[in-house]
Amino acid sequence: MTSRAVLTAAGALAIAGVGAGAGAGIYAAFVHGTKTVVETTTAAGSAQPVSAASGLSINAIYQRTYQGVVDLTVTTDSGDFSPFGGGGGGQAEGSGFVYDKQGDIITNQHVVNAATKITVKFWNGKPYKAKLVGSDNSTDLAVVRVLNAPSSMLHPLTLADSTSVQVGDPVIAIGSPFGLAETVTSGIVSALHRTMDAPNSYTIGNAIQTDAPINHGNSGGPLIDAAAHVIGVNAQIQSDGGGSNGVGFAIPSNTVTSVISQIVAGKTVAHAYLGITVDTSSSPQGAGVARVFAGQPAIKAGLRAGDVIVKLDDTVVTNADDLSNVIDAKQPGDPLSVTYVRSGKQHTVHVKLATRPS
Repeated sequence: MTSRAVLTAAGALAIAGVGAGAGAGIYAAFVHGTKTVVETTTAAGSAQPVSAASGLSINAIYQRTYQGVVDLTVTTDSGDFSPFGGGGGGQAEGSGFVYDKQGDIITNQHVVNAATKITVKFWNGKPYKAKLVGSDNSTDLAVVRVLNAPSSMLHPLTLADSTSVQVGDPVIAIGSPFGLAETVTSGIVSALHRTMDAPNSYTIGNAIQTDAPINHGNSGGPLIDAAAHVIGVNAQIQSDGGGSNGVGFAIPSNTVTSVISQIVAGKTVAHAYLGITVDTSSSPQGAGVARVFAGQPAIKAGLRAGDVIVKLDDTVVTNADDLSNVIDAKQPGDPLSVTYVRSGKQHTVHVKLATRPS
């Protein structure tokens, strides 16, 4: 969608970049390097109504959820935290939230990448060691499991159906921006169906855009609706200088539910794959094929560079995001009909989707 950078102890380290505006970039929102942490819990300072329908205030939502949000400190000596992070060993800090009573914690993959030690700190400041259960580069999601934490410390949050989210819905974010644990910010859903680049450069579809302030250290924390349910995992911000400009992005909860359930079950997360890259500047007819990879379903079905895909099954494709969203909803091995235009003529082929390479 745009670009990325990450904040180090000294400032922002750019990783790549086209922005929506001069100097703008997408930043992975976690703290890397020396940090200052305030140990006291930060209560929400406002009791203003968030939802006329539910009657919940910001404080009421916070009170229902804050005990399920955690602070993660990650140590590594590998020389690199992630494609979003800077080089050099040290510590990174991010956020997460409790998924179940087994002690499973949801966070971002870029927060725990290359970790040699993970510490989870709960709302009351009590730290516990944790281990990585699994992660998925394609969606920037990971699960860590807290070791030896009593059941009384584990307060799982409820994942909502993100397809029911609407633009303008009120939301709050809870996390550890700049190491300030249990910080609450509020805003609305600014837009839907955005795309983000994952750590392995694949696309994360249907991202939720919000103006709730998200900063470095919020990565992996929950974006919560007016019913006190999680609608997304905060992951990135768009900013001119690395601070919050009111443009944040969260991985949608339906993606989270699908991926995390597989990780917790001990499975390797598999994603469907057609085997093409798309030219985002192609004809407005549909999604133009830029490249077709050898041995993959698309080339086996006869597709080639220059074709314009206009429909997948019964879904009309008008751009690259439409195509990605359809493929992301499939599983490896699923059948798919692909309708495309070549030299002014429309053709339809049938493929069996493969497994996306890592």
